[in-house]
Amino acid sequence: MTGRFARLTGVAAVLLATVACQTGPAHAAPARHDVVTWGAAADRLGDGVADRAYRLVVHTSAAGSGLRVRLSNAFGDRPLTLDSVYAGLRSQGAALRPGSNRRLTFDGARTVTVPAGDTAWSDPLPGTLPAGSDLVVSLHSPDAAGPATGHGMAMQTSYVAQGDHTAEESATGWTGTTGSWWYLDSVSVRPPDAATGAVVALGDSITDGWASTTDLDRRWPDYLARRLQKADTGIKGVADEGISGNQVLADGAGQAALRRLDRDVLSQPGLRTVFLFEGVNDIKAHTGVTAADLIAGYREIARRAHAAGKCVVASTVGPFEGWPEWDAAGEAVRQEVNHFIRTSGEFDGTADFDRILRSPYDQARMLPFLDGGDHIHPNDKGMQAMADSVDLAGLDCDR
Repeated sequence: MTGRFARLTGVAAVLLATVACQTGPAHAAPARHDVVTWGAAADRLGDGVADRAYRLVVHTSAAGSGLRVRLSNAFGDRPLTLDSVYAGLRSQGAALRPGSNRRLTFDGARTVTVPAGDTAWSDPLPGTLPAGSDLVVSLHSPDAAGPATGHGMAMQTSYVAQGDHTAEESATGWTGTTGSWWYLDSVSVRPPDAATGAVVALGDSITDGWASTTDLDRRWPDYLARRLQKADTGIKGVADEGISGNQVLADGAGQAALRRLDRDVLSQPGLRTVFLFEGVNDIKAHTGVTAADLIAGYREIARRAHAAGKCVVASTVGPFEGWPEWDAAGEAVRQEVNHFIRTSGEFDGTADFDRILRSPYDQARMLPFLDGGDHIHPNDKGMQAMADSVDLAGLDCDR
């Protein structure tokens, strides 16, 4: 073998390996399908900047071939043109593994224009992406302007350049950093096993990873993804669709969970199970939201997910006494909501993050060992304890 492929070794070579053609009769194996391997909820991110490039670092879950990325202009007020999009594997910082950076196309074209309010999937990229990879998606827009779409609190350092440096594998041109993911909201692969599916976590800042360690992938869905990779289960893909400050019922920090359910969750490829962990922001906002209101919101999410043929696992709302907005009235709502989640039988499964996080001496307060310091967001150990408590078999349900 000569040329570029011959110089590749290790994981970079795996990513770039040519996908073997499938032979034999069509009925020999079930049809393979795309599964989300990374995702982040779309939100408004300020204004786009012309001739700016972003080198976005994301950590994948499921392994597979035929990598595709989804670009989002959900909150744009005009078409978004991206004239150069690449995917590669990270070496360190903004530098990529030699030979791993490859151009993505869209319906065969190098340039894609995403209409306002819409998304666009790339064509599949030949080769295999291992589980747990640091994937780097580099993109450039010649004329971005107006409201930009992305994910504000990435808990991951990515990189910015002026001008188009997307094809470069060195870090030289990437002189700026960003703590957000711009225009990218989903990555999918085709797993080797056609039975493989994904779980998508719908949540707020706890799911988004606030108080976990930046750049180390220690959000609770990250810990869950690592458990799933080692487990004998058909669920391998994990997408984190948390937004800091998000509520179930009301817009504010991102659109309400009820409004963004279709776009951020139900649209994800290979989705099998929705993991619902949200509600503390509705409770502590002191807007008059009752337990009945919140329960009605949960029921609506479950109804819509079930109508789409998806399973729903719901978790209890964690303790937050000590947070400035805590009061006894809100605590009473939380307890009533948690009783419903535990006993209603309206979900396909439940998790009890409240039980995992709370102090045995004051059940309205988080255990100090797991507290990130503000009495509402768990630290790394709390994130891991939450993920470790999830029944993996319960995620692999089938409707």
